[in-house]
Amino acid sequence: MDQYLASILEAQRALGIGRSTAYRLMDEGRLEKVKIGRRTLIKVASIKALAGEKPYAGNGGTE
Repeated sequence: MDQYLASILEAQRALGIGRSTAYRLMDEGRLEKVKIGRRTLIKVASIKALAGEKPYAGNGGTE
């Protein structure tokens, strides 16, 4: 099964960015976050889109 969500730390490592940049990108909506309980996770599709791997449709769009 493919991974759909990643931790913030995993997103940082995948993109080579720091914590402040990761949170700024989440606030801007460029990294799409999902809250599950107390955890905040990042949609892998938005990480790939930011890295230029494939187009990203945004909130509620198709991938």
